[in-house]
Amino acid sequence: MDTGAAWVAAGAPLASSDALGTVGESFFQAACALGKRVCFVAIEDRFSRSLGPTWRTLQVGEQPEWDPRDWPRTLGRRSSLREQLRRARAKGVTVRLVSTEELEQSTATRHGMLQAADGWLSTRKLAPMGCLLRLEPFSFGEHRRCFVAESHGRIVAYAGLVPVPTRNGYLLEDLVRHPTAPNGTGELLIDAVMSFAAETGREFMTLGLTPLSGSVTPPLRLARSGTRRLYDFAGVHRYRQKLRPQAWRPIHLGFPQRQGALVSVVDALAAFTGGGFLDFGLNSLRHALRRGPGTARLFAGRTSRPYSHRADPAR
Repeated sequence: MDTGAAWVAAGAPLASSDALGTVGESFFQAACALGKRVCFVAIEDRFSRSLGPTWRTLQVGEQPEWDPRDWPRTLGRRSSLREQLRRARAKGVTVRLVSTEELEQSTATRHGMLQAADGWLSTRKLAPMGCLLRLEPFSFGEHRRCFVAESHGRIVAYAGLVPVPTRNGYLLEDLVRHPTAPNGTGELLIDAVMSFAAETGREFMTLGLTPLSGSVTPPLRLARSGTRRLYDFAGVHRYRQKLRPQAWRPIHLGFPQRQGALVSVVDALAAFTGGGFLDFGLNSLRHALRRGPGTARLFAGRTSRPYSHRADPAR
């Protein structure tokens, strides 16, 4: 993302491990030649370790990770999760894998998913964000795996998986639930994608970045506390912890040391908000007052950009 003042890269360079540092430095030099600042948002330790002494990293959260082959044991130990699955099934919710052809060609399926997304977005307090957080459920359908949850013939939620080839796994990129979906629908989708990943021989699953969780700096902890009315950071962490991940991996923001942490955080936020903080704030206020449907259609037609990865894209 080019914010005007900076190049904000989503994740680490797509390169072999021994070339990460070189590619990152080349990216930095190219930006400098145009008078731009640089930061890498949502990177893992594999890239952090490759950065030279002139770079710094700042932990901005964690990502939960599972081996989907262990999911049955997780369910066996968590009666509360099993109860959520029972509730959803008792309400008639079923989950199925959508074929690539259906995802790309079925007007009814696409409309149902958009309606679910509209309902979900209408409950958000913030205006829709861009960069890694843009909803793009139909892009790169040949690589994506999409599951829909249906109740009495209506799509009430969906989950979108994108591949993580170097780890033989998936990123659960989207987990979208209409507010009228029965309790347990989200857990039923997660159970379906975990089972699918295990059955297809996958060894890795993540839900991506859980922002401002883990050992973040005091200023970021203060931001987490001060913005809880707008975004429930702690609630996101609690929900994912309830699913009992096998590990929590730290996720960082990487930037040149001379650039400083504060301006790099501002650059990253500019990428997510579209650059205009005042406009984003006003849009969020209008969104909170309106809280109506229709927002998802802003993103439904985009198919020309790469996956909107929520973590280090070693993919």
